Amino acid sequence: MQTLGQRIRELRDAKDMSLREFARKLDDLSAAFVSDVELGRRFPSDKVLARMAHILEIPLDELKKYDTRPPLEELKRIAASDPTYGFALRTVIEKKVSADQLLNLAKRSDHKKK
Repeated sequence: MQTLGQRIRELRDAKDMSLREFARKLDDLSAAFVSDVELGRRFPSDKVLARMAHILEIPLDELKKYDTRPPLEELKRIAASDPTYGFALRTVIEKKVSADQLLNLAKRSDHKKK
């Protein structure tokens, strides 16, 4: 699977935009920072990721699909407020539930709410 950084670079290259030009359009971020993002050494904040999507003229959700970082702080907060979530997450890992299975379950849940 393609990484977030690889996808960003692919989209930037498709627009024939240099690294420096892209960094300048990102409210004058450094080219070194953007390079680190593209190489997977750093990750952009949500604000920077949204700006990248805007400049690359794609929906933010399209880029977020490539962001593989788990939302650790949010998961910790949720598990602390309701231990059942922690148990559920451990169960998902132990049962080796795939990402596709989880996404399908979430989609089915959304459809039931409508």
